[in-house]
Amino acid sequence: MKPVSVVLLAIMLAVTGCGGSPQTSEAKRDKVSYLTSFNTFGRDAYAYVAQEKGFFAEAGIDVTITPGTGSVDVLKLVAGGRADFGVADFTATAITAAKEKLPVTTIAAIQQRSLAAIVALEGSGITKPADLAGKKIGDQPGSTNQVMFPVYAKAAGLDPAQVQFVPSAPPALPQLLAAGQVDGIGQFVVGKPLIEAAAKGKKVVVLPYGDLVPDLYGNALVTSKDTAAQKPELVQRFTGALLRGLTYSVEHPDELGQILKKYQPTQDAAVASAEVTLMAPYVKPAGFSGPVGELTEARVEKIIRTLVEAGAIPDGLRPADIASFGLAPKK
Repeated sequence: MKPVSVVLLAIMLAVTGCGGSPQTSEAKRDKVSYLTSFNTFGRDAYAYVAQEKGFFAEAGIDVTITPGTGSVDVLKLVAGGRADFGVADFTATAITAAKEKLPVTTIAAIQQRSLAAIVALEGSGITKPADLAGKKIGDQPGSTNQVMFPVYAKAAGLDPAQVQFVPSAPPALPQLLAAGQVDGIGQFVVGKPLIEAAAKGKKVVVLPYGDLVPDLYGNALVTSKDTAAQKPELVQRFTGALLRGLTYSVEHPDELGQILKKYQPTQDAAVASAEVTLMAPYVKPAGFSGPVGELTEARVEKIIRTLVEAGAIPDGLRPADIASFGLAPKK
């Protein structure tokens, strides 16, 4: 009887996967597709950190990470059901959702302050916002920086019509700037190490939008309104795991660079680490006491008023139209 018992035990172990728990839990994981805000730079690498550290797996989620191509594209793909979650600039989300009536909603703020900026090289004649008049700025059409520029220009007392945006492919932006083919480029403040590397040691001038419009959030986690309404528990599990990755990343920037390099071998680990180091005070600003990812109704209301006053969106948008506060991180 003993040999039979051994055979039966072997069959049972084969069927259950040596106890069943790893294979069973993996089989039961929710499949989720996620878009980074733009490409796979260090600023977006926290998703790979959440993957590598097992945060998604612990939340019972199997995530496919795909590089995004900018806020507007991310919003349209999420709205159309071609991705479950994505990251897009909050202001660009508000503007696009208001104008195009996209059925998307924000569920967490990745950065508590906007990362959008215009970047130029020293010696270009650009040292302050007023210097942008008459200049050529390279950027991808529909990019966060371009969509938000009229809001920034108004705060700077600058006529946005005086600035020419030159349609440019994002990967070519650093080289166009370094070659002097444009006077500046649309970029996030954390892109400074990347631009200086492309400019071969030349220093850059960064004009952050947040200096003049400090209430704006940076990137935000978005999903479709259907997903938020029909799968709130999944939304909160995913949000929690992603924000764990974000928190770990800003606390361990050197490790983030190595993890990104593992998943995206063409990326520079040192540049990625430098980017997330610059990003840390935007995720958790000085004096900020809320949870990472905090998204509040009062602040969204204030942002909407700013956009209406700048003429960026028509009046009538409500905070609940673009944010699901019940799903946002809480203390």
